[in-house]
Amino acid sequence: MKKLVLSTALVLALGVSLTSCRDTKKTGETVGDAVEATGDAINNAADKTAEAAGNAVDGAKEVASDVAEGAKDAANSAVDAAGNAVDATKEAAGKAVDAAGNAIDKAADKTAEAAGKAVDATKEAAKDAGNAVKNKVKEAAH
Repeated sequence: MKKLVLSTALVLALGVSLTSCRDTKKTGETVGDAVEATGDAINNAADKTAEAAGNAVDGAKEVASDVAEGAKDAANSAVDAAGNAVDATKEAAGKAVDAAGNAIDKAADKTAEAAGKAVDATKEAAKDAGNAVKNKVKEAAH
């Protein structure tokens, strides 16, 4: 940017100088005016460049601040989501443990009931077998 401004000022000065050289009456005044105009143009360009650079730095700072704030918000959202996922997992695991405990209790109850029925059936079968043996013994004795 600096080179462009200086090059433009130099070309302007040369153009004015060459045009002034053709005019022999005002040669001294024209060259002085051209040099002064070139100096003013360089100063104005330098001021505008400094102002533009300052504005660019301020804009970059603002953008960087906005990006940092956005990243912070995104990180906080991710932390919240992870916490919610952990809570949901704990709750689901607790429900699974409760369901498994209930299933085990029901299975134990059914097993105990089936074992009781098997014991009763065995008693009845043993009683029937004992009666059958008694009857056979009585029949054999007669």
